Amino acid sequence: MSELSINTTQNVKINFIAASIGERLGAYFIDASIKIAYIIIVWLVFFYWLKVGILMDGLDDWSSRALMLFFAIPLMFYSLTLESIFEGQSIGKILLKIKVVKIDGYQAGFGDYLIRWFFGIIDFFIPIIYGLVALITVISSKNAQRLGDMAAGTAVITLKNNINISHTILEEIGTAYVPTYPLVIKLSDNDMRIIKETFNKAAEKNDHEIIAKLTAKIESVTGIKNQSGNNSDFIRVVLKDYNFYTQNM
Repeated sequence: MSELSINTTQNVKINFIAASIGERLGAYFIDASIKIAYIIIVWLVFFYWLKVGILMDGLDDWSSRALMLFFAIPLMFYSLTLESIFEGQSIGKILLKIKVVKIDGYQAGFGDYLIRWFFGIIDFFIPIIYGLVALITVISSKNAQRLGDMAAGTAVITLKNNINISHTILEEIGTAYVPTYPLVIKLSDNDMRIIKETFNKAAEKNDHEIIAKLTAKIESVTGIKNQSGNNSDFIRVVLKDYNFYTQNM
């Protein structure tokens, strides 16, 4: 599974996991099953019980086609309608916990879903190679996108890996928290995102040299002096202090 990083308009970087081929296929077949169930119900109710088929025998070709088109409309616009209503999810996607999102951090809109739906004709309904185009592009593209996603600037992500506070510049602080370094307000959201990402990566590798350089950079930019004597503790306090001073701004 590939990871999709989104930088939001607040300069907050959030990492998502792209939905796997299995999840996307599972959602596709669930939706396909719902469409098949609809066809069966329509046939039983209108063409078997209500004998609409007999009535159509007396209609001209255009009227018959218009009636068939009427019954086909829910099938044609199934994905477009549901993704627009449920913000990027069809019934299959809801059950499999996957969702369509914009790769630039914005909420996908009707226009995006419309583009995905239109390109679905190429992705899924070309004769002989049904779905093969979509399968190849999802496997080969960087963000696991089919042609419709590429055209709309969207991707399908899994919601099973919940994004927690560690993926943002936010830090958990209690109501009784007392800040240590007021000068952290000299830093921006983007500065804090870079600091947190760099610190977390360095901490994972026990790279004390990078942590020391990061501490020195914070001190030089803000005028803060490390009072703890421990670089890692200092950076953790800076992150929490910034959250404290900016949470109500």
